[in-house]
Amino acid sequence: MREALPYIQRFKGQTFVVKLSGKATEDAANLASLAEELALLHQVGIRLAVVHGGGKQLTELASRLGVEQTIINGRRVTDDATLEMAKMVFAGKINTDILAALRQRGVEAVGLSGVDGNIVHAERRPPKEVLNQATGERSEVDFGHVGDILEINARLLCVLLDQGYLPVVSSLGADAEGMVFNINADTIAAEIAVQLQAEKLILLSDVDGIFMRAGEPETKLSRLTLDEAEALIRDGTATGGMIPKLQSISALLRRGVRSAHIINGTTRNALLSEVFTDEGTGTMIIGEEGQ
Repeated sequence: MREALPYIQRFKGQTFVVKLSGKATEDAANLASLAEELALLHQVGIRLAVVHGGGKQLTELASRLGVEQTIINGRRVTDDATLEMAKMVFAGKINTDILAALRQRGVEAVGLSGVDGNIVHAERRPPKEVLNQATGERSEVDFGHVGDILEINARLLCVLLDQGYLPVVSSLGADAEGMVFNINADTIAAEIAVQLQAEKLILLSDVDGIFMRAGEPETKLSRLTLDEAEALIRDGTATGGMIPKLQSISALLRRGVRSAHIINGTTRNALLSEVFTDEGTGTMIIGEEGQ
């Protein structure tokens, strides 16, 4: 508690955007533990906005229903059937489960998707030529109902935060015609963090942070700068789903968010340890040295 006190004083009244992965929310006991940690942050006066994906649950539902999935460089191709499943999983089951867990801890949370209040204004991603990192081949890929964000309207989120609510946003957006898109949750979280002028973006995944060499815990990077993060993408150290994470983090740090964190959302107390201790638990990425 003594170690945490300076951090509590520093961050009271500041805004954190916390992104929960599907893997962090699929287990009821783990979700309950996460809700307890979020409730504590909320109770000490930190303004929290939660964004969640659900890729693991979407993949599992697609498997049960026999809907084939295509994922290229960590990005999902979203056909008609996959979009319908994404609506059910993201804005339905996962969002409600998170709200219920937070309610159990006495937090007044509000469930939203990016479609609510025009929070996420997007357009359909055009087909583009992509280098498949798994095969080394270049081809034109139509990602289907995948959206690229044009604008974040944070007015509704600000109203909720100002009134002491905790908004929980699922990773869907829409265009002006009401066409709904599946949008990468890390990207939505990053854009919301920029619009809210957040102190921190915290990405809860199923990994302990960023490693120089996969499977070697001693190579975990506890802290790195924006320039070092971008170098990991260029030299091929970052692979798979870590690539879009680092890309979105790099973009938001250049736009004013002070720090981003990648931590393991399946490890008990990892969130509290990352925020309230000197050592932390994951990888902290800062815009510049001295922060």
